[in-house]
Amino acid sequence: MIVTAWNNGAHSRNGAGYGFKVSVADRDLHFKPEWDVIVLELEGEEPFEVNINKEAFWSEACRELMSANIGKWLRQQGLAPWPKGNPPYFVVDPLEDNRFSVSKAGKKSGKKPF
Repeated sequence: MIVTAWNNGAHSRNGAGYGFKVSVADRDLHFKPEWDVIVLELEGEEPFEVNINKEAFWSEACRELMSANIGKWLRQQGLAPWPKGNPPYFVVDPLEDNRFSVSKAGKKSGKKPF
């Protein structure tokens, strides 16, 4: 699945306020409401948990996987902050159960992948 980097507008140096935006179709296909957390494996980093047991993730409007770990990784990779309206996007592959790997897919061209 393809996800887009997301930020709450603060672009905090400590990584807070960053995440990945998931399409409704991918969320419904790959994530289960009974899961409290998922485990993300970012390239070169130790796996970590991300809370998905929240109303916002399951709403039509939000759907972000939010974690300071994501923000720190994006900043370390030189992928954040990004030009307004042009966040990078990533490939998220389901590994098993609630475990997913994330790899760089490139830069968006301003066109939404979903």
